[in-house]
Amino acid sequence: MLKNMQEKIGYLRETQIGSFIPVLLALIAIWVYFGIVEPVFLSPRNFYFLFMQSAVVGTLAVGVTLVLLMGDIDLSIATVAGVCAAIVAVLSTNMGISAPIACLAGLGAGAVLGGIMGTLIAYFRIPSFVVTLAGLLGFQGLMMKILGIHGAINVRDPFIRGLTTTTLPDSIGLILAAIGVIIFGLAIWNNRRARSAKNLDNDLLYLSIIKFIFFSTLIITATLILNAYRGVPLTIIILLSITGFLGWLTTSTSYGRAVFAVGGNLESARRVGISIEFMRISAFALVGFMAAVGGIIGASRYASVSFNAFAGGPLLLEAIGAAVIGGTSLFGGRGSVWNAILGALVIGSLGNGLDLAGAKAADKLMFSGAILLIAVTLDAVTRGGVSRK
Repeated sequence: MLKNMQEKIGYLRETQIGSFIPVLLALIAIWVYFGIVEPVFLSPRNFYFLFMQSAVVGTLAVGVTLVLLMGDIDLSIATVAGVCAAIVAVLSTNMGISAPIACLAGLGAGAVLGGIMGTLIAYFRIPSFVVTLAGLLGFQGLMMKILGIHGAINVRDPFIRGLTTTTLPDSIGLILAAIGVIIFGLAIWNNRRARSAKNLDNDLLYLSIIKFIFFSTLIITATLILNAYRGVPLTIIILLSITGFLGWLTTSTSYGRAVFAVGGNLESARRVGISIEFMRISAFALVGFMAAVGGIIGASRYASVSFNAFAGGPLLLEAIGAAVIGGTSLFGGRGSVWNAILGALVIGSLGNGLDLAGAKAADKLMFSGAILLIAVTLDAVTRGGVSRK
């Protein structure tokens, strides 16, 4: 009976629509519970700040999903984000360099740091856990060096601060939501057509229709809720745009197929001519870039860069936890960058609701740990069910 249950759950999660159902149900359950316990949880104001609070974790989670898909891990993403944020703060605040150039320097630094770690992993065959753990420790020290004796730098540049303080006019937000719905519908249709042309299995048509209706409703509703308070934040548009690009990269290109192939079976991927070295270096460089984006968003939101905000808190665990809760397998070969955002919302909603309910930090950590454990257990169970088929 257990075997049959594993196979059914495993099959459902292997389908395109089934991959996001568990995290979606968890998110709905959290919203319903806290909506009953703390009615203010469902207010437009709280949802606005919930999305903003989840932006940094969501950005890092989207990035780390790329290496998790390949069966690797990156323990340094939070400290890389901190180093890049510190570079931006020093250049723009202490040295007077224009903010756009400072941000480009920070993004470049993130890609370089990630690429260096990817090179060590690819060519020296050092486990990613060891390399990125060394990066975690080393980049903590580098961040301290950059920040200086005070350990923090205030960020007041209007350009940087505007990344998280700017909101779109209501009409623009609705137009972008409509465009997003159209793009989403076209993506589903093109994907079904491409899979049919290659004689690959498709989700049942009614499941695709349900998926389109649900997420279209979610997009429009979220936009209306945000418009009821301040409007759609620019940060959310940036995050969704980058995630959309990475989603396209991982699902609709040969590069994305190679990522899944490496994570699914490394030796088979090597035998069909995929360059494992290039894939690892490029994936870790992309993760470093995303970490830099998260660092800049964090610097904008906090109006400062400090060691505790990036390296001294739970940011690393929350980012990896969001990716895993979103359904990305720690064994590689299965996952989605879009689901990582849902995972970040689960963690953010849980923390936000517990804060409103007056819970202590210890309670928040225990609840977050329990949800992560459930997600990993579900991944192990379904993986076992699939492997026995």
